[in-house]
Amino acid sequence: MTSQNVTDLNDDPRHKKDAFLIPEGVIYLDGNSLGVLPRHVPDRLSEVVRDEWGSSLIRAWNAHSWIDLPLRTGDRIGRLVGAPKGTVVACDSTSVNVFKVLSAALSLRPERKVILSDSGNFPTDLYVASGLKELLSKGHELKIVAPEDVEAALGDEVAVMMLTQVDYRTGRLHDMKELTRKAHEAGALAVWDLAHSAGAIEVDLVGAKADFAIGCGYKYLNGGPGAPAFLYVAPEHLDHVSSPLTGWMGHEAPFAFDLDYRPVNGIMRMTVGTPAILALSSLHAALDVFEDVDMADLRAKSISLSELFISQVETKCPDLTLASPRDPQQRGSQVSFRFDEGYAAMQALIARGVIGDFRAPDVMRFGFTPLYLSHQDVVDAVDILAEILKTRSWDRPEYKTRAKVT
Repeated sequence: MTSQNVTDLNDDPRHKKDAFLIPEGVIYLDGNSLGVLPRHVPDRLSEVVRDEWGSSLIRAWNAHSWIDLPLRTGDRIGRLVGAPKGTVVACDSTSVNVFKVLSAALSLRPERKVILSDSGNFPTDLYVASGLKELLSKGHELKIVAPEDVEAALGDEVAVMMLTQVDYRTGRLHDMKELTRKAHEAGALAVWDLAHSAGAIEVDLVGAKADFAIGCGYKYLNGGPGAPAFLYVAPEHLDHVSSPLTGWMGHEAPFAFDLDYRPVNGIMRMTVGTPAILALSSLHAALDVFEDVDMADLRAKSISLSELFISQVETKCPDLTLASPRDPQQRGSQVSFRFDEGYAAMQALIARGVIGDFRAPDVMRFGFTPLYLSHQDVVDAVDILAEILKTRSWDRPEYKTRAKVT
C-alpha cells in the first residue's frame, strides 16, 4: 500500500530520532507504556557496571556520587514537570510512592476522612488508597466518582483529592491547575499522578500549586522496564511531612546508625532504603535526551501527530470508534479507539511492526512520543491498520489468545 507523503509537515524535534535505538521496520506507538531505549544508555550502564561498580567497589558511593543519585535524577525530572530543585526525588515504584505521599497528605488533614478519586484513575492508585485506609483504621473512606464529577464532589469532608492527570485508558486530560484550586478552596490537598504526563506534555506543578505528585520513569522518560519512579512534595509541606516508611535513607544521619528515627530536612526524607543504582543510572542517563528540548514544542508536535492520526483513522478505518476526547487540549499524548475485536486487531498490527497496546474491554491504545515519531510514521501506521481491518487478517486464533501482558 502506498502511503500519503507528509514530509512537508513540521517534524521537529526530528533530530532526536537518532538518539534512540528503534528496531528496523518498527513504528512504535507504545511509549506511553514502555519508552524506547536511548542509544547512549547501554554504554553508560556498561560504564557504571565495569568502571564504577567493578573498579571502585564500595568507594563508588562517594567517588561517583551514587549516594546523591536519587536527588540528582529527581532534579532532572523536576525541570520537566515544573518543580524547583530539591522537591523531586527518584526512588521506589509508583505504587510505593502513592502510599507515601497519600499517607503524608492525610496526616496534614487529620480531621477529614475522605480520599476523593475518579474512575479514570490508574487502578494501582486506588488499590493503594484502599489498603492505606484499612491500615490506618481511622474511619477513612475512598470515594470514587466519574471524572467529570470530581469538582462537584469536593466537599468539606474531603481530605485529599488524588487524581491521575492523563487517563491511562482514554488519554483524557484533567485541568490540574483548576481542580487543584477547587480542592484548596474546599480545604483539601491535591495529589497528582503524572505517570502519563511527565516527558509527554507540559506540566507546571508549582504554577498549579499541587501539593504532592508521583510518576514513573519507564514510560515517556525512557528509563527502562521497572525504572525507578519519582515523587514531588511542594516546598511549603517539606518540613511538615515525613514518609510513613521510615527507612535509613530518610534519616538525617544514616551512617550514624542511631536507634531513633529523625527525618532529614528536604525531599530526601521521603526516601526509604538503599537506592537501586543500576536502574537509577539508566534513568538518569536516559534523561539526557530532554536537555535541549522545550516541552511546549514537544506538546505542539504531540498534538499535530495525534490530530493527524485521528483524521487518518476516521477516514480509513470506519469500524473503529474514537474513545479519547476530540479536543486535543483535553487529551494527553495518546489516542484510543474502541473496537470489539481490539485485542486481536492489535496483535495483528504488532505482527506487522506497528506496536501499540490494548486495554480491556475493547480499547486499542496508541501513544505519541514526539521525540522519535514523525507524521509519516503516523500515516504509514494507519495504512497498515486499515489493511488489517479490511482483510480481517486479525481473525486468526493466534491473535485472539490473550497473553499475560496485554
